[in-house]
Amino acid sequence: MSIQQQAPSATLKVGVVGIGWAGQQHLKAYSNIPGVEIVAVAGMEADLLAQLKEEYSIPHAFARWEDMIELEGLDAVSVAVPTFLHAPIAIASLERGLHVLSEKPLARNAVEGQQMVDAARKAGRVLDVAFNHRRRGDIQALKEVIDAGTLGRPYYAKASWLRRQGIPMLGSWFTNPELAGGGPLADIGVHVLDYSLHLLGEPKVLAVSASTHSELGPRGLGGNARYTASNSSHKFEVEDFASAFIRLEGGGTLILEAGWATYRDERDLMDFTVYGTDGGADLRSVGASENPVADVHVFTEKDGENADFEVVAEPGRAHQAVVDDFIAAVRGGETVWGSHDGSLALSRALVLDACYKSALEQREVVL
Repeated sequence: MSIQQQAPSATLKVGVVGIGWAGQQHLKAYSNIPGVEIVAVAGMEADLLAQLKEEYSIPHAFARWEDMIELEGLDAVSVAVPTFLHAPIAIASLERGLHVLSEKPLARNAVEGQQMVDAARKAGRVLDVAFNHRRRGDIQALKEVIDAGTLGRPYYAKASWLRRQGIPMLGSWFTNPELAGGGPLADIGVHVLDYSLHLLGEPKVLAVSASTHSELGPRGLGGNARYTASNSSHKFEVEDFASAFIRLEGGGTLILEAGWATYRDERDLMDFTVYGTDGGADLRSVGASENPVADVHVFTEKDGENADFEVVAEPGRAHQAVVDDFIAAVRGGETVWGSHDGSLALSRALVLDACYKSALEQREVVL
């Protein structure tokens, strides 16, 4: 039965490609949603695949994603694999008439991303991307403050995600540009870009001037003890730090930093600072990977006196919220699907491409 013919209460049958950390987040999230059945999982690690199949009572397990998407009755798939596989798996799935939820970034570059969006539009299916950090409770709380006009018109923002020794799997696919598309700018910087533009109300990006640096990774530094240069299967060929000056429509400015490895405090930092015509705000999460709620301060005044306050937020729901929203879009039917075609994720990919081009050519790039 096709999705168009299903009643809203009909069970949606989903599959997950990829069984690493991200894939396991998708499995867990799907298992919590009434009316959703995980019918298939695909992954290359045989023991882990068997373990997850049993844990979630999944009827079908595949070593090859190509075999999984051929499964009769499948409605939707999650793509939680290395970045170079996002486009081929998503496009093949969309051509099969399946809805797709992909991990970030959308693809290695905007060319592949556009192909994915085109495939979603042609198939008339949902293509969503897992930007889970915009679902943080602190981000959502600050968004409410900004949208309420408390800060007036935001004109400057600075945001970052910085690590000291945070190169993921040093020497793995993460450090190969042909497999990953880039370093921290593509990996964690895309989250910073996404939540920043989300907080600012989705202003159009007009131009970027960016720099990338690769100082620690090529020397085997900046990874944790488990992943070292001595057991590398790939050379370190991406940046380990990036910064960008981003011009926004309306005269606004966004400064972005993303670093896997820098000589700084050992705890991750994820932050966002914004200045507006009537107030400002700081969101600061020290130990970002472990800290579910950041400190959020708002700076404003009333009757000529400081009227600063702290924003109290609850932890966000991360991948559960991402998957919930995806399933809601799928269940929304054809009138909803067209607004979930991957366009927002493509806009992020276009900015990242411009940043890498700017860094390479050492000039400002106009979008």
